[in-house]
Amino acid sequence: MGKGQRAVHAFKSTEFIEHTRDKDGLLVGGEQYPFKQAPKNSSTLLLSEKTTSTPAVSKEVVEANLTEGVQKKEPSELEAVPTLILVTTYLSFLMLIMFAHMRDFIGKILNPEQYVQLREQSGYAPMVSDFESLWTRRLYGRIRDCFNRPITGVAGGRVNLLERVSKDFNNTFQFTGRVHNVLNLASYNYLGFAQSEGPCADKVEEAMHANGITQSSSRAEVGRSRQLAETEDMVARFVGTEAALIVSMGYATNALNIPTLVGKGCLIISDELNHSSLVSGARLSGATIRVFKHNDVRNLEKQLRFSVSQGQPRTHRPWKKILVVIEGLYSMEGQFPKLPEIIELRRKYGFYLFVDEAHSIGALGKRGRGVCDHFGVDPREVDVLMGTFTKSFGAAGGYIAGSKALIDYLRLHSHSAVYAESMSVPVLAQISSSMRMIMGEDREHALEGQQHLEQLAVNSRYMARRLAEMGFMTMGDPGSPVIPLLLFNPAKIPAFSRECLKRNIAVVVVSYPATSIITGRVRICISASHTREDLDYALEQISEIGDLLMLKFHKDKVAQEHEQSSSTTSSKKNA
Repeated sequence: MGKGQRAVHAFKSTEFIEHTRDKDGLLVGGEQYPFKQAPKNSSTLLLSEKTTSTPAVSKEVVEANLTEGVQKKEPSELEAVPTLILVTTYLSFLMLIMFAHMRDFIGKILNPEQYVQLREQSGYAPMVSDFESLWTRRLYGRIRDCFNRPITGVAGGRVNLLERVSKDFNNTFQFTGRVHNVLNLASYNYLGFAQSEGPCADKVEEAMHANGITQSSSRAEVGRSRQLAETEDMVARFVGTEAALIVSMGYATNALNIPTLVGKGCLIISDELNHSSLVSGARLSGATIRVFKHNDVRNLEKQLRFSVSQGQPRTHRPWKKILVVIEGLYSMEGQFPKLPEIIELRRKYGFYLFVDEAHSIGALGKRGRGVCDHFGVDPREVDVLMGTFTKSFGAAGGYIAGSKALIDYLRLHSHSAVYAESMSVPVLAQISSSMRMIMGEDREHALEGQQHLEQLAVNSRYMARRLAEMGFMTMGDPGSPVIPLLLFNPAKIPAFSRECLKRNIAVVVVSYPATSIITGRVRICISASHTREDLDYALEQISEIGDLLMLKFHKDKVAQEHEQSSSTTSSKKNA
């Protein structure tokens, strides 16, 4: 295709928006109702086209939801797992660890030279002990071929994968020279903006010709360019806050800004499944850290009530600040936070709220404005909105958005602003061009951003629904672009990845310590650049793999529900 033309044919016309919608997320006929209250775990990505403003959440509705959440405990994802699956998973890991220790014990006797680096040498302790490295050497090492696979080209809906082989049990790899074009279900390219051609790529090229590559300086010196200032203003408008600060690295956006916000004498209450960058930032801050159960508003309120009433340890003085930290979309679980209920707690207990929108910004909400847009919550109800540009925008880095006073303070005190190099020119151009398309400010491509949002919503719902109908056990809320499919048994984790690769599908498998030890999973990432043919091919192949590895834990349940539905339909017809 010619330069400046988009390669994904799914976005060619406006018919996608104008036509009626189906059960995969597109509504069919009838009056379309704007979002009035916060749903518990359903997406509102596809609202009425007539809705132009974000409605406020009713306080009565939120209080009712909060009360209901306290009185009625929601069922755990694992409650429906057959006991036999859980028992065999635990036993499998136990056997693996036992054999790993046995191999180390025997190896140190029969082949001691291979363990020299794990022993004290010339009075120096080993950098890593044998026990600390056991998991990496004996478990991760056996399946290392499933991770860190090298690619070439653009990581769009499909990606070129470099073939490699190992002749020494994954200790080293050799390239074969062959390249495989595979379906990409592994990247966070949610809206399909990671491209080498198209309007965004053209804007990047123009920006590099005009401004070079980088300012070679931190923003505190000579790194604050006009392009950076304009992009920060655009980010603030996009998320609905007074100001924003752009950071050149997503991980550092959390790790270096949280210590600037809180310190000794402050309290951080963090969701137990928060990302590593949030954990690192909390630890670096020196503040007291407490953890509440994942997405459990009742447990969060319990922690708040205790913390407010008891104050600081020993002295019982009031906390200087209390900061509650959550994510807008938990990428390992595909779940949304209970934001309206947490905001109601914020009003009640007076804490500060920090929301990490690394995965939700651009991917959730009718306008792509993230979790606040998804729930119909005023962004000003959240004190600190953090997000990254690496997912939906096809760029790099992250941002902090909030009040002007907050951002001015961070510009002077945050290490990410004072010491880190300013965002590079091509990355800023990618961010601004993709964001303008989503906002509808690019006149030449006015509808394309909305088409990306709609396509992602439909693809996500379709994939999740079809996997559930096949009998797979999946996690997450409807509308999430991340769909975790549970594998459980450790032997099935590498087997699933290798079987997908044989069928030219790239996926990411995840296990302990990134998840709990019994919830190994494959994390399927959906993109707007995927066509329906892509998804149907993936579903067909995943279904075959599911039969091969016996992963359809709910197959009998789905069949029973289908039979009941058929009998009900036939009885209605007879009546």
